[in-house]
Amino acid sequence: MNDRSTTSPAVLADDVRSDDPESLRRLAERVVTEAVAHLRGLPRPWEQRADPAGGPPGVVPGVSTKSTPTDVVTASDTALEALVRERLAQLRPGDPVVGEETGGTSQGGVVTWVVDPIDGTVNFLYGLPWYAVSLAATRDGESLAGAVAEPASGRLWSAARGAGATCDGRPLRCSAETDLALTMMGTGFAYSPQRRVRQAAFLAGMLPGIRDLRRSGSSALDVCSVAAGWLDAYLEHGTNWWDWAASTLIAQEAGAVVRVPARPGHPAADDGLGPDVLLVAAPGVSGQLTALARELGAAEV
Repeated sequence: MNDRSTTSPAVLADDVRSDDPESLRRLAERVVTEAVAHLRGLPRPWEQRADPAGGPPGVVPGVSTKSTPTDVVTASDTALEALVRERLAQLRPGDPVVGEETGGTSQGGVVTWVVDPIDGTVNFLYGLPWYAVSLAATRDGESLAGAVAEPASGRLWSAARGAGATCDGRPLRCSAETDLALTMMGTGFAYSPQRRVRQAAFLAGMLPGIRDLRRSGSSALDVCSVAAGWLDAYLEHGTNWWDWAASTLIAQEAGAVVRVPARPGHPAADDGLGPDVLLVAAPGVSGQLTALARELGAAEV
């Protein structure tokens, strides 16, 4: 894996007090960059998994499970979320934080931070490079700014509402694809075995109508790939707010059409796709993809 050092982006003195999206973007970039630097000093679970030091087969120190045996959380997940919360408390005292590992609630009218300390934890467990640290600044459920740091490659994706999206400072633009048959689509799967069966059947129905499917294991990075034009679309059932709060803003600011799942105070769009579909697509294929997903029974998956 790429262990190149990362320097925290500069933060202006006024950034810590301002709710301007660009100021919040710089703060998000700084905090996720610091989290990546901290992650490099933590134990690597893939090395412990390969050599569990005589422990029971399949048991890795510092790794536990949540909803199912395949839904894992590592000590690094909890350590990074604790670090992000600590830094936000120092930089923006009083701002609520909602995180994957320790929860939290948003408050109306104020900036709420939404953090996924490691998106793609199973990849991280196995030593695969597709995982990310994701942080978004939101207000009343809408993302104002966000950053997604990719530790293995060193990439830093970010966006501020109304100010565009970048990767390592370079502007992003989604693809100009207009033909559904030539659409490369990313996807992901739930942890529930029963739901995976339904998802697999749904995606099998989609495959004849598109170019192909890809599944990296990190929805944040896949949605950022739509922003970069590396994928034409992304569709998944059952993602959570912290999975997409930052990445969908990055895609939207890069020109993609974004349809997010329902969340507190924000019902899902009445488009026949159901309450928990995340759909991010290039404008030229968004309508066609939505129609195909609806036809194939996305709302029943």
